[in-house]
Amino acid sequence: MNTPLQPIEVLLVEDDPGDELMTREAFADNKIGNTLHVVRDGEEALDFFYRRGAHTSAPRPDLVLLDLNLPKYDGRQVLEQVKSDPELCDIPVVVLTTSSAEEDILRSYRLHANAYVTKPVDLEQFMSAVRQIDDFFLTVVRLPHRM
Repeated sequence: MNTPLQPIEVLLVEDDPGDELMTREAFADNKIGNTLHVVRDGEEALDFFYRRGAHTSAPRPDLVLLDLNLPKYDGRQVLEQVKSDPELCDIPVVVLTTSSAEEDILRSYRLHANAYVTKPVDLEQFMSAVRQIDDFFLTVVRLPHRM
C-alpha cells in the first residue's frame, strides 16, 4: 500500500453543479485531506493545466476526474491535449461521465485515459464510486513525484 506523505491535488473537470457537490461530499466523507480543485469547462481545464488566466498559481494536479460532456472544449479534447503533452501526459486521468457508450469508452482509452467510470445515477452509489477512486489513487497506486 502506498501512503503519500501529503494529500494529493485533485482536479475535477465538471460542469454539473450537482455532480460537483456530490464529489465534494464524497471527498469530505472519505476524511482524506486531498485538495479538490474544480473547473467547469474544457477551456478552464486547459487554463488550469497550463497556468493561464485565473489559474496562474494552480498546482500541478496529481489526479484528474474528467467529465466528457463539457462546454467550450469537450472532455475528449482536453484528454487528447493532456495526454499528448510530454509535460502533462503522466498525470492520471479518470474519465467520470454519464456516458456508457462503447464508442466513448474505446475513444477515451485510445486517448490514454487511465480509467473510465460511468457515473451512477444513485446518490450513494455515485459517492461510493468517487470514494473508491480517491482511495485507489491515494492508497493503492503509486503516483509520480511532483516536479
